[in-house]
Amino acid sequence: MKLDIFSILQQAASRHPDNVALVDGERRFTYAQVLDRTRGLARHLASQGIRPGDRVSIIEDNSHVFFEAYFATAALGAILNPLNTRLAAPEISAILDDAGSRFLIAGERFNQSLKSPLEGVLCTGEPYEQALEPGGGDFDPVPVKAEDVAQLYYTSGTTGHPKGVMLTHKNVCLHAQAAVEELELTGSDVWGHIAPMFHLADAWATFAITSVSGCHVMVRQFDPEKVMRVIEGERVTISNLIPTMLNLMTKHPRVADFDFSSLRVLLSGGAPIAPEVVKSTMQAFGCDYIQTYGMTETSPYLTVSILKENLQHLPPDEQLVFKAKTGRPFKSVELKVVDEKGNEIAPDGKQVGEIRVKGETVTPGYWNKPEETRAAFEDGWLCTGDLAVVDREGYVNIVDRKKDMIVTGGENVYSTEVENVLYLHPAVLEAAVFGVPDEKWGEAVRAAVVLKPGFAASPEEIIAFCRENLAAYKTPKRVDFLGELPKTGSGKISKKSLRESFGGIE
Repeated sequence: MKLDIFSILQQAASRHPDNVALVDGERRFTYAQVLDRTRGLARHLASQGIRPGDRVSIIEDNSHVFFEAYFATAALGAILNPLNTRLAAPEISAILDDAGSRFLIAGERFNQSLKSPLEGVLCTGEPYEQALEPGGGDFDPVPVKAEDVAQLYYTSGTTGHPKGVMLTHKNVCLHAQAAVEELELTGSDVWGHIAPMFHLADAWATFAITSVSGCHVMVRQFDPEKVMRVIEGERVTISNLIPTMLNLMTKHPRVADFDFSSLRVLLSGGAPIAPEVVKSTMQAFGCDYIQTYGMTETSPYLTVSILKENLQHLPPDEQLVFKAKTGRPFKSVELKVVDEKGNEIAPDGKQVGEIRVKGETVTPGYWNKPEETRAAFEDGWLCTGDLAVVDREGYVNIVDRKKDMIVTGGENVYSTEVENVLYLHPAVLEAAVFGVPDEKWGEAVRAAVVLKPGFAASPEEIIAFCRENLAAYKTPKRVDFLGELPKTGSGKISKKSLRESFGGIE
């Protein structure tokens, strides 16, 4: 396999030029057409002075433009910097400054007044189409090395100031190859780009699905009913969604009205998921389910909950236990879970340790931050900051982020355990558990809950329900009902925002 990103598209167009590569609303493009358009964008960027190593930023909803930008910048040896569409203008400007971006591709609905010294902006719509000059002649891609940086993703900032994560052509290409093998992707697959393409929860599929000449279907912005309509209409076979998205879809009042027979598997990643959500997902969509776990720093996948051969004969309820776990190691990485002394923990499903990983899909580091890069690694292993247990089959299960673990009265409380119980309550649509300062206990367990439409419950009822299923010290001391939970740009629940809103000492 040639380890440069543009070659993935070139090979797909060479093998299957007439296959439908991309569906974006009413527009459909074959692989030959997408390759031609991508060359046009690369020619335009080159005419604007973009050279190898230059940073090109993009702020856009899921679209053919995002897809073309991923490959066009790679063809020039430039570095694509996808921007979180939910950031405020000052936050975007700060990222553009830190990345040193020279050029911006901007979607039509993004009109931020950016103060960074950009040398050029290309707006989507008519200006973009004019710039592409379809059929405008040959284009020779710039030779790149496997170790050259291809993409620069800024972390969501949920645990602090955003950092630019560098991914190389090798990182991206080897991850795509591993994903093809793990998920048994073929040219018959139709991928639904539902999670945002600026985030690796979805972006990795741009390369993996293209490498097998599959079809990409764009959903510009998440809306549960719209997504279900697209799955039915475009015969989507596979997608990866954030747990909050899956939860909203499975609990939607019209979920039973759509035909999901095309789906073979749904993946979920970006945050731990409650077993109850897994069960309802498989029932609602009538397909297999795979839990995933990864990081921006690892391209992203580190584990998948695909059943090992010896587990495939278990009864459905026992299979569900493994399907809801974080999963076994992904093919491209080495993974271990260690205690405070760096020793691997016992595979007993009880001892908690930190996940550490290494491999060819792990980032070389953070953009212009050598000290933070060094701090992230120990003896060549990336320290993830995620706390987990390991079972006898080698399946990892995350119990919390180090920063999200609650220490109350000297006892450790893992927020995901409490959230899983909250999701069992019939009135709960969404839930998040976090710690707040407490004069008596150090920290107190607190929960923010969104109720299902038409359902009612009191804080006392929710607390009593938790007390029936959890130890007293794990039970939330207070439950707050919200209209919606704060989310990061990728759709994850932002516990940082909740702690900031409710973090006063009581």
